Amino acid sequence: MKKGIHPTYVPATVTCACGNTFETRSTMPEIRLEICSACHPFFTGRQKLVDTAGRVEKFKTKYAKFRTEGSEKQGK
Repeated sequence: MKKGIHPTYVPATVTCACGNTFETRSTMPEIRLEICSACHPFFTGRQKLVDTAGRVEKFKTKYAKFRTEGSEKQGK
């Protein structure tokens, strides 16, 4: 590596909007986040699948007919 062309790599404090903080190393001494792994719904297990306008139920009823018709045809 050439000397004098690289930024300084210092310990950094990362602060999330939820209040969680942790230490890492970066070229910036302080980093602020909007969301982190401690408050993100995917990582905490609080994520819910949202059924928009009954689409899941509509799909199940639509393909339930094909499943029963298809199994009757295979049995003959």
